Amino acid sequence: MSIEHETTSISSEARVQLSAGGGGEATKALIDELVLPRLGNTLLNPLTDAAIVPFEEPGRLCLTTDASVVQPLAFPGGDIGRLAVCGTVNDLAVMGAEPRALTLSMIIEEGLPREVLIRILDSVAAAAKEAGVVVAAGDTKVVERGSGDGLYLSTAGVGWLPASVEFGLDRVQAGDRICVSGTIADHGLALMALREGLAIDSALHSDVAPLNRLSRALRELGSGLRFLRDPTRGGLAGVLVDIAEATGLSLEIAESAIPVAGPTRYVAELLGLDPLVVANEGKLVAVIAPELEQRFIEICRGDPLGGRAAVIGSVVESTPPLVELITTAGGRRIVRRAYGEELPRIC
Repeated sequence: MSIEHETTSISSEARVQLSAGGGGEATKALIDELVLPRLGNTLLNPLTDAAIVPFEEPGRLCLTTDASVVQPLAFPGGDIGRLAVCGTVNDLAVMGAEPRALTLSMIIEEGLPREVLIRILDSVAAAAKEAGVVVAAGDTKVVERGSGDGLYLSTAGVGWLPASVEFGLDRVQAGDRICVSGTIADHGLALMALREGLAIDSALHSDVAPLNRLSRALRELGSGLRFLRDPTRGGLAGVLVDIAEATGLSLEIAESAIPVAGPTRYVAELLGLDPLVVANEGKLVAVIAPELEQRFIEICRGDPLGGRAAVIGSVVESTPPLVELITTAGGRRIVRRAYGEELPRIC
């Protein structure tokens, strides 16, 4: 007796159904029709329980994980798919690692429009190509209508850290310079402007972008590149306070040197927000040796993502360790972390 295998297709369904998360034919159809045509590669296509990622060079494995719950799912400059890829790539890049492969888990709310999912998967594919990584493994779950807010993405990333690369807060010294690769607060305030329905110049958009190319270029600075961090949640202020607390040294930051785009500053003033505590998704904070200031600027400005790089302050011997902002009026104020999350669901 022969048994014919009945195939399932979701091509005619306008919205994702709960059955697509059940592990059966509907799940296979979603993967075959929507995921693999966009993200397929030699590591992902076998759909095994885990991907085998080859590494040959001497060095160390670098691993990170992230989750994206941003609302709305799309925003000026990006969407949850681009955000998920870039956030994970950037966590590897600021460690000095070469990102190689990502995992992608999707928690989809029943009823999510199929076209929305397609656009986000296309965005994942484009961002991964831009960053030079592949999605090597993944998972899909569907939760009941009203339980998932559309879509959540969870990612993990693996990279290779060359044996010669050593960044760390233990390398920071008095006299070092604090630098940023460009304007701050663009991501968080672009989202807030959208949520509040503010009619702002179209130049205000998220800075979400993969930073691994810029990080790789900065490795030219050798041992003079002490530390890198991407100032996401908590913003620039959070990173600066982390540096002071971890090193026992103080930081003096010139407010006039911090690059803030005009539309971003306008929205911050309108909403009563401090750009220092607002999230970024495509910027680096670097601590470098003082003699490398000019070279840092040159390297950054040679990359499309570093056109407004700036040296914003110095590391100083001072007790207790604090971050002091020298204001444009000539005064001084202490920079602190935000108490809570002033801008929820922005990444």
